[in-house]
Amino acid sequence: MTNIHDVAAYITQRFTGPISTMKLQKLTYFSQGWTLALLGRPLFEEQFSAWTRGPVAYALYNEHRGLYSVSDWRRGDANAVSDEERVVIDAVLSNYGALSGAELSDLTHRRDTPWAEARARVGAIEGAPANETIDREAMTRYFRRSFDHRPELA
Repeated sequence: MTNIHDVAAYITQRFTGPISTMKLQKLTYFSQGWTLALLGRPLFEEQFSAWTRGPVAYALYNEHRGLYSVSDWRRGDANAVSDEERVVIDAVLSNYGALSGAELSDLTHRRDTPWAEARARVGAIEGAPANETIDREAMTRYFRRSFDHRPELA
């Protein structure tokens, strides 16, 4: 199975210049969500936590901590991403790639998102830190529902 570092390597390879670490985090999150909804399986095993600024994967954070942006992701192997997975990731990049990290974060902060559900489970108020894991089943439901409302995305 592809791991989150392989996906990060693939995503950074698709950009011609540096990508903010916030944007990378959110694009991997959306890639996981779309894969859960469209392929019925996870893209990678790593989990996301419901941090103040949106979903964050510790596996990525531990590698980019202290950096604002990255130009490549040496820990991963973009070639490990299957053709089927590339189609999904490319669709995510086509739909969200032009948005900034902050704009992507705003999309994850809507009331009915898995991020909001995870924070509500622990009673985290807006702006307060939280470490709650975002439930993968909640992601599957949310992204499937998103495709039900916007079939042109699928």
